[in-house]
Amino acid sequence: MSDLSKSILPATQSLLLERNDSVLKIWFNRPEAKNALSAEMTEELNTVLDAVSDDRSLRTIVLRGAGGVFCAGGDIKGFKSGMQATDASEVAASNRSFGDLMIKLNEQPQVVIILVEGAAIGGGLGLACVADVTLVTADARFRLSETSLGIPPAQIAPFVTERVGLTQARRLMLTGARFKGEEAVSLGIAHGVAADTADLEAQCETILSHIKACAPGANAVTKSILFESLRRPRAEALDFASAGFAQCMLSPEGLEGVAAFVEKRPASWNK
Repeated sequence: MSDLSKSILPATQSLLLERNDSVLKIWFNRPEAKNALSAEMTEELNTVLDAVSDDRSLRTIVLRGAGGVFCAGGDIKGFKSGMQATDASEVAASNRSFGDLMIKLNEQPQVVIILVEGAAIGGGLGLACVADVTLVTADARFRLSETSLGIPPAQIAPFVTERVGLTQARRLMLTGARFKGEEAVSLGIAHGVAADTADLEAQCETILSHIKACAPGANAVTKSILFESLRRPRAEALDFASAGFAQCMLSPEGLEGVAAFVEKRPASWNK
């Protein structure tokens, strides 16, 4: 698939997909279950992310929940059926698969925006921690509730800790603390708080307008540099970054960006 090709979206049952030019809106669509994360939902989200990964005509993915609730966490009914298993390795493998989804969403080449209204509980809060930009309503409820169910927040723990820091992660996970939108911002989970849904959508539109000024290929390379800087020794990370810089500088996108600057005009992607 070339960078300029437009990806074909897969059919989904538990997700609603809306593509408008360079923006893909993905709605969790199980409002009757407060958008709890079922196996079908996570599998479909994996498939969608894979389908659009190489599509540079798609700049932004916006993830939110239908029915006024972002995500109430894992599907407890699914947990209960998993308890019938007697092989711990099967349970571990099932749990680990959600970690792979978290890695994928965290490092998706497109800019990922998550809009939280209603609630983001457990895994829903974890997802809010892997967006490039997370916006929340003031009355949105947050909680890491896993330990109150007798289980650890296993796959989301590293991502939450990376977002809020170890000391706050310990407090949130070990006490099941409840909090709302303003505190989500102060903790670093969210980047902005909105008065209501209309304000949330307006703030999202502002962010989208900012993203339009950024070259999609450069954004994708920048995200890869950020994550490689966490994984590699400093010198190796800088080598990786210099290779990415050269790739972008010599690409049609880089040549266009420099030309637009010199000619004092908007770049071709900034429309």
